Amino acid sequence: MKSEKTNNLEHVLIKCIAACETCASMCLQEDDVKMMVRCIMLDRDCADICTITARFVARNSAHAKHVMKECIEICKACAEECGKHHHDHCQHCAEICRECAEACTQWMNS
Repeated sequence: MKSEKTNNLEHVLIKCIAACETCASMCLQEDDVKMMVRCIMLDRDCADICTITARFVARNSAHAKHVMKECIEICKACAEECGKHHHDHCQHCAEICRECAEACTQWMNS
């Protein structure tokens, strides 16, 4: 049976995947898409690493902590980039990415 901490982490990872996918899609609809390229790329990277991390955590992989380190790094980078843009979807994504990085850090330290 999974711990409450693991269940919460999985929930946050899924929220982060959704926020990043939404942000990337919304960024592609902005007037100046070229200005959003780095944001879109990090959104996609973040969604992918959160997906892999959630899968490793769910199956209690011995490699989960290795993947988790990369997940934290990419979530922080995505939060920083999204935080630079005034769009609501970017600000929301930045908030969720920070939450995800924090949840991953707490899980690693437990």
